[in-house]
Amino acid sequence: MPNALVREKSPYLLQHADNPVDWLPWGEAAFARARAEDKPIFLSIGYSTCHWCHVMAHESFENEAIAALLNEHFIAIKVDREERPDVDRVYMTYVQAMTGHGGWPLSAWLTPELKPFYGGTYFPPEDRHGRAGFPAILRAIARGWREERAKLVAEGERAIAALREHAAGKGPQAGSADETPLAVAGGAAFEQGLDYFIGAFDARHGGFGGAPKFPRAANLNFLFRCAAIQGVASVAGAEAVGLAVQTLRGMAGGGMHDHVGGGYHRYSVDEAWFVPHFEKMLYDQAQIALNALEARQATGDERYAWMARDIFDYVRRDLTSPAGGFYTAEDADSLVAAGGTEHAEGAFYVWSAAELRTVLGEDTPLFAAHFGVLEAGNVPPAQDPHGEFPGKNILVQRRALGETAAQFGLTPEQANDRLLAALAKLREVRAKRPRPLLDDKIVTANNGLMISALARGAMVLGEPEHLAAATRAAEFVRRELFDAASGGLFRSWREGRGAAEGFAEDYAYLIQGLLDLYEASFELRWLQWAAQLQAAMDARFWDGERGGYFNSQAGDASIVLRLKEDYDGAEPAPSSVAAMNLLRLETMLHDDGLRQRALDTIGAFRAQWGGTPHAMPEMLCVLGGALEPPRQVVLAGDPAHEDFRVLAAVLHERLGPRRAVLAVTDEVDRAWLAARAPGLADMRALGGRATAYVCEDFTCQAPVTDPAELRRLLAG
Repeated sequence: MPNALVREKSPYLLQHADNPVDWLPWGEAAFARARAEDKPIFLSIGYSTCHWCHVMAHESFENEAIAALLNEHFIAIKVDREERPDVDRVYMTYVQAMTGHGGWPLSAWLTPELKPFYGGTYFPPEDRHGRAGFPAILRAIARGWREERAKLVAEGERAIAALREHAAGKGPQAGSADETPLAVAGGAAFEQGLDYFIGAFDARHGGFGGAPKFPRAANLNFLFRCAAIQGVASVAGAEAVGLAVQTLRGMAGGGMHDHVGGGYHRYSVDEAWFVPHFEKMLYDQAQIALNALEARQATGDERYAWMARDIFDYVRRDLTSPAGGFYTAEDADSLVAAGGTEHAEGAFYVWSAAELRTVLGEDTPLFAAHFGVLEAGNVPPAQDPHGEFPGKNILVQRRALGETAAQFGLTPEQANDRLLAALAKLREVRAKRPRPLLDDKIVTANNGLMISALARGAMVLGEPEHLAAATRAAEFVRRELFDAASGGLFRSWREGRGAAEGFAEDYAYLIQGLLDLYEASFELRWLQWAAQLQAAMDARFWDGERGGYFNSQAGDASIVLRLKEDYDGAEPAPSSVAAMNLLRLETMLHDDGLRQRALDTIGAFRAQWGGTPHAMPEMLCVLGGALEPPRQVVLAGDPAHEDFRVLAAVLHERLGPRRAVLAVTDEVDRAWLAARAPGLADMRALGGRATAYVCEDFTCQAPVTDPAELRRLLAG
């Protein structure tokens, strides 16, 4: 008989609706039951495409005996971290502080007042290697609740007090009393951050550190920002670009890249980007695409343009809803065979040599040589500890295209055409396999990141289809996830709007996306909405005492502690993105209050970026922007005309200092913009030709209409 999760919309919660565990969703009904029955809460947090969440579900939550233990002694609550990142952040912070590590599934035991007293991540279904299994832990905690409850309650009080002390200003995320001028402290942090990434760089494979390797896009954002500030041709700039592009090439050639269908898996379990965890997350696609676009600008190398297009094609084909919003993720696991019951990680993506021969025929030797295909499978046992890939091949580019072409007596162009044709055949065959689960939630934050990527793709690549996709997504979010009456956002949509209101990351990432969409389209509505949402974000999340943005709004009794994210991880911290948005808006709208709020946000995290700058590389990018003079380009003319498009394209040819871009396209634009920045009132197209005004620190040079002249001004 299904449990209470059957009434939920989250794909992750619905995966557990038929468990024998009497799961309840997060909410007052569950909390009231814990108080009424005088039981502790077992809280399990995960997401639909989490491999180890599936493992623990199969081993423990589908087990009748373990479910009976949970049902007898605990109130069991399931949370989808993508629906409630605020809940996840509180208890993940606790588990990380208690154990020294975190991850999903997250398992935490709480008092009925929601205070944690024990936690961890994955627990096996039986005792292993001297470590207690999940049933033993359940029995021990149940006994403790009966016999030593006061100790457990006291631990919950102690844990919350310690986390509150950390958040209130005595921990590493506190604002610093350091009186060192920001320019001096910022310069030192930049240098220290760059030194860290140089020292941690894997010169053989790219990336930083050893296994496992994650595509932490903020690292590359920082390296490209270093290059932009120092100059791409400088020694430091060239070194920073080198680290970033070697990392991107390693990712693109490795098994982490889905060579057949496009896009990138979550991370690599080895140091060589070879064997991935196969789930695909929308937020990774967006951020890797942005890295690739900056690599294209920094180097002029078309391989990085191809890398971005590969991602965009995948997202448009497989992660886009009919209404235009972008889905959240695809799972790592899928059925091994149609009509079967066995699931395996990567089953959708791997190939036997025999399968490849059947599909590719005479092109098999060429394909096998290029992509490392072996008759017995190409995954060594040491990299397959769970025995999932015997006889299977993960496609990985083992040699350069020119080398493959030479081996088979082909030109590089001929070899490339044959390999692309082979991949197209495999894509057609693979489409008939059982697909991994699609998490078809549409999350505001993730859509904001993808809108950014597509809008910047339209600017850098000059391809309007990316702008069209970004515009449809923004219109979907406005229509379905924005409440005009309150001016606020909602978190997610699946078969209708979800109940949770938006969190700080939803606002920050969407505002960033709207600013990029405005600069790509010059449609004033996107800039106006971004300014409106920034005001709403400030009202809901701003810490008026210490600066920076809380993750969640005040007033939710189920959140025992409001926290600020102080780490730019798989996704950047909301405060890091918000601070950059504030600087951009200040340059566009000439509002000094926005700049001060950005500086206060930077200051709120000074101890973190000053002490361990590599923990907040995105905030370092903001810091660089704050220390530079405001730069602005105003284009006057008609965006539909070729002369306007040519001038706009010059702005995105090369990696350089950040510049806000505005457009005076008609009298409506002029009136709205001039009300905020009066100097724009007189900026007009000269002689009927599109005209560019290049400004620095709110002082403008003589207007130009010639692309070569604009290029010269930008270079100077």
